[in-house]
Amino acid sequence: MLNIAINLVYLMFSLALLFSFIRLTLGPSLADRVVALELIASVVVGFVGVHAIDTGVSSFLDVAIVIALTAFLAAIGFARFLERGGVKDE
Repeated sequence: MLNIAINLVYLMFSLALLFSFIRLTLGPSLADRVVALELIASVVVGFVGVHAIDTGVSSFLDVAIVIALTAFLAAIGFARFLERGGVKDE
C-alpha cells in the first residue's frame, strides 16, 4: 500500500514540475518566473523527501535541507533585485 502511495506522490510531483517548467518558460513577467523557480525548488525538496522515505536513506533529508536553504537565499536575492527595479538601462 505504501508503494502505491509513493508512486502516486512521484506522479503528482512530476506533474507539478512539468507545469512549473511551463510557467517558467511562458511567464509574462520576471516576477512570474521567480515564483515558478520557487515552486520548482519546493517541489524538488518534496521529491527528495519522498525519495528518502522510499529508499530509507536518511542522508537525502540533509540534501533536501540544503536545497531548501539555497532556494531561500535565492528568493531573497531575487526579491532584492526586483525591489531595486530590475535591470537598469545605463
